Amino acid sequence: MRFGQGLLDEILRRTDLVQLVGRRVKLVRKGRVFWGCCPFHKEKTPSFKVENERRTYHCFGCGAGGDAFKWLMETEGLTFPESVERLAGEAGVELPKWTPEDEAREQKKKSLYEIVELAAAFYEAQLRAERGAEARKYLAARGLNEAAAKQFRLGYAPSNNALIAHLQARNVPLEDMIAAGLARPAEDGRGPRDFFFDRLMFPISDGRGKLVAFGARALSPDAKPKYINTGDTALFSKGHLLYNFATARPAALKSGNIVLAEGYMDVIALVRAGFEASVAPLGTALTEDQLHLLWRAAAEPVLCFDGDEAGLRAALRAARLSLPHLKPGFSLRFAFMPKDEDPDSFLRAHGADAMKKILDAAEPLAQVLWRLETEGRDFATPERRAGLERALAEIVSSIGDAMVADYYRRDFEQRVFDNFKRRAPARPAGRLRPAGEKPGRFAGPAAPVSPEVKNSLLARASGSGARRLKEQEIARLLLEAPDLAAAHAELLAHLSFGDPLLDRLRRELLNLAASGFPLEKGRLEDHLNRAGMAGLFARFSLRNPEAAPAGEEGRGDASAEDLEIRFLRATAQLREIVEIEPERRRALERFKSEATEESWQEARILLETRKSANEG
Repeated sequence: MRFGQGLLDEILRRTDLVQLVGRRVKLVRKGRVFWGCCPFHKEKTPSFKVENERRTYHCFGCGAGGDAFKWLMETEGLTFPESVERLAGEAGVELPKWTPEDEAREQKKKSLYEIVELAAAFYEAQLRAERGAEARKYLAARGLNEAAAKQFRLGYAPSNNALIAHLQARNVPLEDMIAAGLARPAEDGRGPRDFFFDRLMFPISDGRGKLVAFGARALSPDAKPKYINTGDTALFSKGHLLYNFATARPAALKSGNIVLAEGYMDVIALVRAGFEASVAPLGTALTEDQLHLLWRAAAEPVLCFDGDEAGLRAALRAARLSLPHLKPGFSLRFAFMPKDEDPDSFLRAHGADAMKKILDAAEPLAQVLWRLETEGRDFATPERRAGLERALAEIVSSIGDAMVADYYRRDFEQRVFDNFKRRAPARPAGRLRPAGEKPGRFAGPAAPVSPEVKNSLLARASGSGARRLKEQEIARLLLEAPDLAAAHAELLAHLSFGDPLLDRLRRELLNLAASGFPLEKGRLEDHLNRAGMAGLFARFSLRNPEAAPAGEEGRGDASAEDLEIRFLRATAQLREIVEIEPERRRALERFKSEATEESWQEARILLETRKSANEG
């Protein structure tokens, strides 16, 4: 490792992170912490925090965060060594001398960059020359003129080892051409030859905009495959980069949107139509590294696929790939082109406004997953519906973030209910949930219940006990672990508390988190006492057997991870209670006025939702 941890710590210690970040973000001091609007996603209320004491930045909205090195990597596209060199120079820290081997490797990479650049200039010139006539004709048929070719540095690779001859005339060693992925070595009795020939060339750059490779489309209809890329080199690995990303990322950070299309020509057509934040994978299915690149540019990238069977398969692969990496605020949307159309052909035929409508109508990930599991399938039998529920449960189990997984579970439950269970017959009397079934699982049909049971459930539904108990549970957890308020400020800010005292506690914790107040239990209790909220700790302490609800006595020694899991579960359940309340009231009123079995089944299922949340 070239940089020791002690050296890195010294560079960070000497770097004024507030000043560094302040070059790009307007920051306002609140106590010892600086706040501003996050540069990584659109927001109106500042949730982006910078602390010199901790030498870190963090956004409570999108989760972006890190140190000064990460800041330069995220905002300027520098590599880690480059960010270290930049900050060391600004901080006056002398870096260790390179070994001869280090110097040789770096010089080798620099020479490869130069060779790729020489090749790009050669291909550009060949496109404009006589040998590029067929390539120009192809571009014209696709609606691309000379200005478009210059904008994207398109080129033409001729035959007869023309590139090798061109580079040799400039004293480039053959072994370096091979190392850059531009030439094939001698084999099978044949001499070395150009890697690309008789193809339209698309230069590929890294995150900093430096050319590292090429994509190439065959011009002959008999050539196979139609598209090829540079092989893996010291500069290039096709699963780690996106076509046009260096140009698209600044546009995406400005607009909050980025579009992933399937091919080079689609990206060129989109950019020229005004959709500047457009990228494409490099001839392969979307990879995890490419997915994270997209999320570095926008919270909800739009994946634009052809409307054919292959496009649907690609969408399914991308959707499943994303599941373990989903987190609050970060997801995907999917736009599907009409049948037999791609963005390039559609834009030429219908224009930018029609394309914008397709992108604006992009479907959320949850809707696409549901469609892919249900569209065109028959669920007439109980076994098929059970199979669907199992498939949906497997999707939920693939999601890495507990809170996101819980929301997906409830979303799928609602879709199953709406499509299959709203008018289903009821379960046998006295079994509101099958024995052993956990709250939150998809419930089966139930038989009619007696008037006494109906009256009992209606009476229970008329109160607000479930909401009150859930708010108190959240308050207990916040008082036990106040740092939850800072870690989940965005979530807490969107909660609705009916109890005025608990809502004041919620707002007080958010204000303290925003001001940089140390959210430690002892200091928080002192602060609340001074603020006229004395007694809250005694009332809600998890260590108080009289205050804690049944089943929670003595749980005040729970781990931080356990407390966070319980907090996320409780907040999700409170939001469910609040969101479903109007629908529940309407169902109850309908039952009271109509008193039909159908209206009772709707009310009963909504009542069970409350019971499930309260038991959770």
